[in-house]
Amino acid sequence: MSRWKTILIHGFLIFFTAMTLYPVLLVVRKSVTPGDNFERSLSPIPSRVTLDHYSEVIGSRDFNGRPLFWRIVLNSVVLSLATTLVGMFLASTSAYAFSRLRFPGRRMGLMMFLVVQMFPATLIMIPLYVILDKLGLLDSLVGLVLVYSTTAIPFCVWTLKGYFDTIPREIEEAAWIDGATRFQMFWRIVIPLSRPALAVTALFSFMTAWNEYILAETFLSRETSYTLPVMLQHYVGTHSTQWGKFAAGAVLVSIPVMALFYILQKHLVSGLTAGGVKG
Repeated sequence: MSRWKTILIHGFLIFFTAMTLYPVLLVVRKSVTPGDNFERSLSPIPSRVTLDHYSEVIGSRDFNGRPLFWRIVLNSVVLSLATTLVGMFLASTSAYAFSRLRFPGRRMGLMMFLVVQMFPATLIMIPLYVILDKLGLLDSLVGLVLVYSTTAIPFCVWTLKGYFDTIPREIEEAAWIDGATRFQMFWRIVIPLSRPALAVTALFSFMTAWNEYILAETFLSRETSYTLPVMLQHYVGTHSTQWGKFAAGAVLVSIPVMALFYILQKHLVSGLTAGGVKG
């Protein structure tokens, strides 16, 4: 590759990376700038710096004077982790069955997963509301875990199924000869070999629960049951918006996701690309 071609490629990547990060830098600037109005300057460097917005968001309290922010953080963490665990269990077992077993309706089941992905979550919001109401799970994190887990399953199943297809069956056949059961082959052979795909699936399930707003706003009514996206929306009022607190809250909400991306980065590329040529 010539020197000029390398310079052009790197310049192209730097330019679009800067374009992607620029809006994020403006949000960070607003989070440390006094007041609730955006400055007209397009510079990402703040003219004045304050941490008041962060302290106000973190120190927020409910009507009874109890700390509210950390309660909402705990709600989001529990909800996201529970959704990840339930979604991973259901998706991995389903994907293994679709990959290794041959049964009536297998192809139809895979196609139905694709069809479900075509429809937005808002389309099924009213039926889900009725179901959760009948089950007594409205305004409950348990109800949201069930909703988020099931809505994330189609993507997770297809991702894991494609990866499981790339694992040689001969490894499982050798274990079968040695007396391993189907579950032992799945748990001790397939799962350890699928860590990149599992990392992608876990991250997707976690982000689905961590960032989702519409269903959480619809199903949750008590302030102490809110998740972080619902909390952020309440800084946006009908006649005024607390942009400083909104920006500070947005930065705080994004930190766990960025940390997960950093921790799982070595698995992301291989997990997303593996299984793409066989299925």
